[in-house]
Amino acid sequence: MHRREFLKVSTLGAVGAGIPMHKVISSSARGRTQTTTDELKVKEYRMLGRTGFKVSDISAGEHQGNEAILSTLLDAGVNYIDTGESYGRGRDERVIGQVVKKRDRKSVFITTKLYLSKDRTKKSIIERTRKCLERLQTDYIDCMMIHSAQNVGTIKEKGFHDAMSELKTEGRVRFVGISNHGTHWGILQPEEAMEKILLAAAEDGRFDVMLLVYNFLAKENGEKVLKVCAEKNIGATLMKTNPVADYLYFKSEVEQLEKEGKDIPGYLKKVLPRYEQLVEEAQEFIKKHNLKNTHEIRDAAIRYALNNPHVHTVCATCNTFEEVEAFLKLSGGRFTPQDKKILAAYAQGCGIFYCRHACGLCESSCPDHVPVNSIMRYNHYFVAQHREKYAMQKYSGLPTAKADRCLDCEGQCEAACPFNVPIHALLCNAHHSLTFA
Repeated sequence: MHRREFLKVSTLGAVGAGIPMHKVISSSARGRTQTTTDELKVKEYRMLGRTGFKVSDISAGEHQGNEAILSTLLDAGVNYIDTGESYGRGRDERVIGQVVKKRDRKSVFITTKLYLSKDRTKKSIIERTRKCLERLQTDYIDCMMIHSAQNVGTIKEKGFHDAMSELKTEGRVRFVGISNHGTHWGILQPEEAMEKILLAAAEDGRFDVMLLVYNFLAKENGEKVLKVCAEKNIGATLMKTNPVADYLYFKSEVEQLEKEGKDIPGYLKKVLPRYEQLVEEAQEFIKKHNLKNTHEIRDAAIRYALNNPHVHTVCATCNTFEEVEAFLKLSGGRFTPQDKKILAAYAQGCGIFYCRHACGLCESSCPDHVPVNSIMRYNHYFVAQHREKYAMQKYSGLPTAKADRCLDCEGQCEAACPFNVPIHALLCNAHHSLTFA
């Protein structure tokens, strides 16, 4: 695999994939302007719906995994932490517990999550919640979410709500929430879209906070949910707000194979002509519109999300101090006419390479029921969040057909995509990345 080496030397690839160019904050490295202490402070707080808690507009997203990074975020004024029982198999919660126990507990809002795919009894959910409390080393959880609810039926789960009612009475859980990534085609039936599930959750009335996908390229469904959240005073937190794609991978992979004198795999030969044409058009567009600085695109994307008056916080995944610095500097920022121009240009020239999170509109066209939405989300973890092992484990554990079926497929999914995304090629790429095939 040569992805990492390529991303390290390609500014567009590295930043576009969300991978930092530096390992730590440096005030003078490579001629960068010195960062002041004031720039690395949260500048805006927003009321998190009916919870009554004012949260920082930039918050700590999943997989901190590092006490120093989380401490830096909290020192800067971040006061919302999003985690989950499954993150690092509990390791994420343990790291949070070690950091938060040294601080005023009431100053931090902690959300964690439970999957309801297996044992859904009241007893089991209470036991799992108590284990979360132990790992977090806290007397209470501010919000317990249903993790990635699979369908509308999940939000009505009696065992979960009975457990939450009892834990609320005990003072162990304060609020209840729900998250959703999109469809689970081929994994669980019936397959249902994020919009349908979250709108039903809002109508249910028992959910106080939501975590959803929303960005400048995948906005329509999210905007409907956000509007209803505002009407019902539900806290709205966001994930996957930066959709900038790593679209140069195929080109670099082919060049490396040719350099090493190796044969180009069949799937690459099949999809390469169309992909190369799209890449060439995108590169010409980038040059024409001066979109070389993808730091600006990323920042504009986050400001776009925060510009929505119904959004309360953006959950940032920070694995390095470079990312901590980048996100903190966005707090309190305003979406500008220049930001709008940059994102419109990127959407026109490069938006075709982004498989919309929480979409799944192409999945019903697949004769093998390949879960496109889930696979592309795992690929996002691999490329954008630099969590290769986790992504590969998730992909390996899929109980359905995988993207190896796509290698000899005619690409019905691509023909069905309303956004003209070269999804057939992207799925082949994802299988190659997630299996090192």
